[in-house]
Amino acid sequence: MTRVTPRRNGDVSFWWNQLGQPVPRPALPGSTRADVVIVGAGYTGLWTAYYLKKAAPQLRIVVLEARFAGFGASGRNGGWLTNSITGGRDQYLKKHGRPAVENFQAAMNDTVDEVIRVAAAEGIDAGIVKGGEFTIAYDAPQQRRLENAARAEQSWEHTDVELLSRAQAQNRINVTGTTGGMWHPHCARINPAALVAGLARAVEALGVELYENTLVSEIAANRAVTEYGTVDAAFVVRATEGFTAALKGLHRTWLPMNSSLIATEPLDASIWEKIGWSGRETLGDMAHAYMYAQRTCDDRIAIGGRGVPYRFGSKTDADGETPQTTIDALREILVRFFPATKDANIDHAWSGVLGVPRDWAATVGLDPQTGLAWAGGYVGTGVATTNLAGRTLTDLILGRDSALTGLPWVNHRVRPWEPEPLRWLAVTALYRAYSFADRTELTGRHTTSPLARVADVVSGRGH
Repeated sequence: MTRVTPRRNGDVSFWWNQLGQPVPRPALPGSTRADVVIVGAGYTGLWTAYYLKKAAPQLRIVVLEARFAGFGASGRNGGWLTNSITGGRDQYLKKHGRPAVENFQAAMNDTVDEVIRVAAAEGIDAGIVKGGEFTIAYDAPQQRRLENAARAEQSWEHTDVELLSRAQAQNRINVTGTTGGMWHPHCARINPAALVAGLARAVEALGVELYENTLVSEIAANRAVTEYGTVDAAFVVRATEGFTAALKGLHRTWLPMNSSLIATEPLDASIWEKIGWSGRETLGDMAHAYMYAQRTCDDRIAIGGRGVPYRFGSKTDADGETPQTTIDALREILVRFFPATKDANIDHAWSGVLGVPRDWAATVGLDPQTGLAWAGGYVGTGVATTNLAGRTLTDLILGRDSALTGLPWVNHRVRPWEPEPLRWLAVTALYRAYSFADRTELTGRHTTSPLARVADVVSGRGH
């Protein structure tokens, strides 16, 4: 395949380039005291500030952001507002029981609609279309995994998954070689930067103080430390997701995992006539190193997947520049799925970093003795889960017993990641194994690669 160099590479993300990066807000002017200080102005931090200020307008809430609101994963992700429970439901069964886990799933379904409701109420135009989540298979092992996954989903309440035949799947989105699909309605396509920019405006309008270009170096009991001074507060909320490893004492808490995307130029109507995709569903597949995609508001395809999954020492990039090998691999998937795009220009490539706990399960919680609260570890499912986190943190901070504070992920704890070089060796080996398994399946293997099964167990994804 001909190498294609994108018109833009990095520069934070396509979404921010399309929207225009915001005018910088001022940095913290000096040491101060607040009722609540929130570290990180992505979805988690802003949703927490939004619901807290709505529930208790008298609180002084300060949000500290290292660059600008939405600079991290919130402004770079694939735009899937979906109902996924990070790490799966089964992990909570033994300790919490089936009814509690089904309540969790119902809460996630409601969260998708809550984000849509707030966006409408606050006048945030984020290009939201609730077309559902569509997953396809295109070889025999993937088809078996798809059918097994659909049956497993259908055994739970509130999942609403439909298994689709080859013809039904191709009628929805015409992916070349599709063998079948599954779909559920609890997902919407969004422009993620538009949502986070709108949230930042909304919290400021409520009276929340948002300081940018203010790097927090340490979070401790009742304080957040920056180069401009310290913010003392009864509650300190850590909402730093993939950038958590840079904080003092938290280097092994969550592993920063990289994910990359490309966006095509706007595609002609003649191409869309061949592809379909009129429902604006989000699109994924059953590969081990899976892809994810959406049809954007202006009729591009944005498609993503793992490139270089992890940088030694938990390092994170600055502005999302993406290796050419990753761009080429994503374009290869694009053209394999949709041959009509073979001559389409790639307008933008970018990368972002997400937080991965050792057990791949997101968590939200509060230690009342220290005032330290946290939420994150979303492993790429944070667009909706952050909203649930913000509402849950609001109840925890205000001392309210609620249906949300009783959900299984609340105060969930997990052991830290292994020290280097073990975690770099492990993560690199895992994703090489997944990529090798995908290649062997695509070229004719009839059953799931045993290498992928071993990788699932080792990574903790096979629980």
